[in-house]
Amino acid sequence: MRRYGRTRIGGRHVGGRRIGGAACAVLALALVTGCEGADGSGPATTDEGAGAPAAGRAVSPLRNPDGTGPGLAPVTGDADRAKARELIDGLTTKGRGPRTGYDRDEFGYAWMDTADGVPYARNGCDTRNDLLRRDGQELRFRSGSDCVVVAMTLDDPYTGTTIEWRKQKASEVQIDHVVPLSYSWQMGSSRWSEGKREQLANDPLNLIPVQGRANSAKSDSGPASWLPPDKSVRCAYAVRFAQVAAKYELAVTAPDKRMMSRQCGG
Repeated sequence: MRRYGRTRIGGRHVGGRRIGGAACAVLALALVTGCEGADGSGPATTDEGAGAPAAGRAVSPLRNPDGTGPGLAPVTGDADRAKARELIDGLTTKGRGPRTGYDRDEFGYAWMDTADGVPYARNGCDTRNDLLRRDGQELRFRSGSDCVVVAMTLDDPYTGTTIEWRKQKASEVQIDHVVPLSYSWQMGSSRWSEGKREQLANDPLNLIPVQGRANSAKSDSGPASWLPPDKSVRCAYAVRFAQVAAKYELAVTAPDKRMMSRQCGG
């Protein structure tokens, strides 16, 4: 993998913008499926601007309906962006309900391997390490383990940077729930079964390893309040948010739906 302009920041190397890209393909809408918290980029904007393409290994969400492919490649081309808008247009809307009663434990303990109905379940490795293995490169594992990742290189789709991650500074890479669990609670998951909530919390479609500061700044925001700092993946992010909402039959707020559509040219 080729990197540009890398400097060391806080014990890791942060690369410049990446080049390359993954071709987008048609997603059958019947298959559409999908953490809390980013770098303080402030409220979302509608200016798509020129951003850095994702690394060549990253997969477009339109080609990754089950979330088992790595990264989040940009959605480009008129046909694919039209399909993205069609997916987003199919979402239902409603107001965001109260956060009353929300607790992370309502979605099972963090990174369980026993959430049935999702890829990687019961494979002997917890969800966090499954996602690090999916998206990381140059992986190093704990001695005697083929599960626990202790070092890797991550192309962060949210910021367009490359992170040289070590487990000693684990919080530098966090796993983002694209549709935040608190957001889902306010949009109806408070009434789901425990099993369905555990599925949402551990579904790779809804999970992306990203820069820790970016994840923290996102918090439980919807797309109207937060979008990835790297403008080139904002349509892809909107698609992934929509895939998760569609799979779990979650409504989104009207402002979130409008912002998602605008990122894909709507």
